[in-house]
Amino acid sequence: MNFAQLLFPDFSLILCGYFLCRYTALNRTVWQQAESLVYYFLFPVLLFHSIVKSPLDIQATSSFLMAGLSMGLLGIALSYSLPYWPWLGRHIDKRDHAASAQISFRFNSFIALALVERLSGAEGLLLISVLIGFCVPMFNVGAIWPMARHGENGFWKELVRNPLILATSGGLVFNLVGLRIPAFMDPTLNRIGAASLALGLMAAGAGMEFKALNQGKLLGALVLTLKHLVLPCLAWGLAQFFELNSVQTTVLLIFSALPTASTCYVLASRMGYNGPYVAGLVTLSTLLGIVSLPFALGVLRDLRF
Repeated sequence: MNFAQLLFPDFSLILCGYFLCRYTALNRTVWQQAESLVYYFLFPVLLFHSIVKSPLDIQATSSFLMAGLSMGLLGIALSYSLPYWPWLGRHIDKRDHAASAQISFRFNSFIALALVERLSGAEGLLLISVLIGFCVPMFNVGAIWPMARHGENGFWKELVRNPLILATSGGLVFNLVGLRIPAFMDPTLNRIGAASLALGLMAAGAGMEFKALNQGKLLGALVLTLKHLVLPCLAWGLAQFFELNSVQTTVLLIFSALPTASTCYVLASRMGYNGPYVAGLVTLSTLLGIVSLPFALGVLRDLRF
């Protein structure tokens, strides 16, 4: 299977967003509003619906969740360790590392859902939705911890009100107690989900920035290597260790090789750090996803011990 060709529709939407934002009247101001619409309404509805509409077997997905959470924790630990590496650590600026550590383990949820739905169908969409729900709180804590002295106040309140966490936890409660959405609402919710994927991918493209990439080259190379090479290899090893099935392995590999979250630069800027530098790394990560996703799906997925 040609995964580069299969991924083209999603990355072409990212390019559309980039060109529309840079060369038309649909500038960054417009896309900031679109991003808010996706993040606070369209995307949570998609998460909630994807979890509620399919029966959830916690026992059957426990190994998958353990693999996903283990990969996330290892990614956070490796990212935090960079300033302490022999020979390399002394060349890393501590403040830039605090702002950019999140690059190596956070993920773009819009791209995640779009790819998994196309490659793994309803079963994969349910798995990625549950994994997102478990990983978002952990990754948010991991992203803010190095910058905590500038943004400690109000963090837990922000975490509790996170729309992705609310949508996922609500969907899990509905599913586990046996509640279902009325059938007549399915077409509407399906259309909202489709809109969130297309608009979310275009918003990711609109947020790409190429400024400030000339500074901190070593740090940038390290966090991007962790994100796009080390994490997919860890995911493959964990999939073998936990004996995941084909769909679970595919979803975990997609999750590991995704571009980083487009909101990394927003968080860094809000907490008083080098936002333009982080924005440049987000852009490079988005472009590197074109390589890391085919590598994870086309190379690693077919390897066996």
